[in-house]
Amino acid sequence: MTRKNIRLNEGNSPFLLKPVGKEILWGGRRLNDDFSKGIDLSPLAETWECSTHPDGQSTVASGPFAGQTLADVLKEQPEFLGTDCQGERELPILIKLVDAERDLSIQVHPTDEYAKLHEKGQRGKTEFWYVLDATKDASIVYGFANDVDERLVRDAIENATLERLLQTIPVHKDDLFMIKAGTVHAIGAGTLLVEIQQNSNLTYRLYDYDRTDKHGDKRPLHIEKALAVADFSSSARPRQPLRMLRYRQGCASELLCRCKYFEVSRLLINTERCRSMVPYRADGDSFRVLLCTDGCGSLLFADQTLPFFRGDCLFVPAASAEILLHGRAQLLDVRV
Repeated sequence: MTRKNIRLNEGNSPFLLKPVGKEILWGGRRLNDDFSKGIDLSPLAETWECSTHPDGQSTVASGPFAGQTLADVLKEQPEFLGTDCQGERELPILIKLVDAERDLSIQVHPTDEYAKLHEKGQRGKTEFWYVLDATKDASIVYGFANDVDERLVRDAIENATLERLLQTIPVHKDDLFMIKAGTVHAIGAGTLLVEIQQNSNLTYRLYDYDRTDKHGDKRPLHIEKALAVADFSSSARPRQPLRMLRYRQGCASELLCRCKYFEVSRLLINTERCRSMVPYRADGDSFRVLLCTDGCGSLLFADQTLPFFRGDCLFVPAASAEILLHGRAQLLDVRV
């Protein structure tokens, strides 16, 4: 598919997505309280905001495709993905909001190569975290503090001393973390974040604090698979990158992350005192996803207005109708 044969029309206009919620024992209430998700789950640990994964599919909530799953829309309209996704049979990314009231399990994700061989051709899982809020003592687990080997880790799991081998990093609002496949990690209690990842739900748990769910059952561990994919070398302590805001009338933007799987920028829109609105680039190369993390505003396109609020997620098809942004809001802008 070339740029020339993608039509710019109202059918390519952006639309809101409705997430699916996940009730997991470590979750809390903030996704309902802070983002008005209205999902009847308690605890509500995650909302899968933009997903075509069979374990949790988001639904179109506005426009001509309202009521359909995003997966079905993209099957009907594969050009919405853009030319950079040629050959893709599904959305290559998954975007979540995560509320960790308690610690997540110590876990690791496989690489593409391992998943293809051992998980029936599935994708691996590299992910990026943008911290929306964190309590004073919140932290994450990020790899091992020192070089280890499989035998040492296996013994530590059996003796419930694995945490002594891990590197713990304090987290703060607005922090960024890239979690590559193979990195042993965990989100700590008191952390609220956006997770942008490959379209995969493969998680191998190494340790879960010997806790039980509401039915009294322990969650399964995946020790053999986890040890097969884990990076046993010490992880360099992650440092927050030097970040640069670029300003233009009514808008500031910065690049947060760029890897082989996705690119993430942050947009700060403030047109409350501007007569002009912010043009938003639409091309045929890639779809875009806009996740509003604060404030509110409107997208204007094809003589239509689509309001959005904190917590809303919008899908912008490749070669979308021309778009203008208006309001006072912070958004994450995701593309491949």
